[in-house]
Amino acid sequence: MGTNAGSMMRAAALIIALAAAAMLAACSSAPTIPPPSEVPLSKEALALLAKKGMQPGSPVFVRVFKEESELEIWKQRDDGHFYHFRTYPICNWSGAIGPKLSTGDRQAPEGFYSITPALMNPNSKYYLSFNLGYPNAFDRSWGRTGDSVMVHGSCRSAGCYAMTDALMEEIYGLTRESLKAGQPSFQLHAYPFRMTEARMAREKSNQWYGFWKTLKQGYDYFEKYRIPPTITVCERRYVVDAIPRSRPDPAGQCPPLARPPVTAFTPLPEPSEVNVASGNKLKGITDPDREPSLAEIKVAKQQQSRSTALPSSADTNAN
Repeated sequence: MGTNAGSMMRAAALIIALAAAAMLAACSSAPTIPPPSEVPLSKEALALLAKKGMQPGSPVFVRVFKEESELEIWKQRDDGHFYHFRTYPICNWSGAIGPKLSTGDRQAPEGFYSITPALMNPNSKYYLSFNLGYPNAFDRSWGRTGDSVMVHGSCRSAGCYAMTDALMEEIYGLTRESLKAGQPSFQLHAYPFRMTEARMAREKSNQWYGFWKTLKQGYDYFEKYRIPPTITVCERRYVVDAIPRSRPDPAGQCPPLARPPVTAFTPLPEPSEVNVASGNKLKGITDPDREPSLAEIKVAKQQQSRSTALPSSADTNAN
């Protein structure tokens, strides 16, 4: 009797062990879900890169325009110049046009920023993010304060540029791949608006007009050469397209500066259409401190549909 019971117990134990082994084998063959920071670029993004003659790991450059609520990704091609990859709607940002001055002013910054791998934040509470590096040398020379100023997901902002999670995942992936491929850092230029002569003319009485004139130098340089300019900070100002011959003091006199030679921009063939990602611009529609409601998103879509349907001022003037 005892022998039969023992045999039955051993058989049951063997069955349990075999079942456990089978379960482990099944688990080991199941696909591993990567964390958000390591999600590969989508097939759509890879196809668009190929269509535009770009590589996933080629150097990247980012521009932000507050008034238009747009973030642009540019990628370098074989000729060394940068070409437009895609424009992303900024879901929300806080404050108004003008630079960030102090902690708690709830103002998104403007200026020229450099993002190193250490500023990438794969564990952000706002899905994914990278830090702008505010305050930079220029900001500090003016005594400006603040920290943790990001481009991030979750579509809510208290001084940051907030994207939807889906768009932030692609932006993060594109910048991640460039840094992984060896780009030591990438520039992000944050502007109050697209700095055309006509738009600047409307701001001549603005207290920040002088500051914006300097930012416009960086904007114009990139528009002309399609290469992000070298930026130096001295005498409490940005100096565009200049390499210091000695270490500059951001608040002190500028050292002797050299102007690097620039290759004239002759565009390579590229698709004529500008690629714009699908997304909502909620600045002025919803409180930037919280995630938008479905009703607010609906209002944003209606407003965007109306603005798209209206003829542009250029079209109106042409008629």
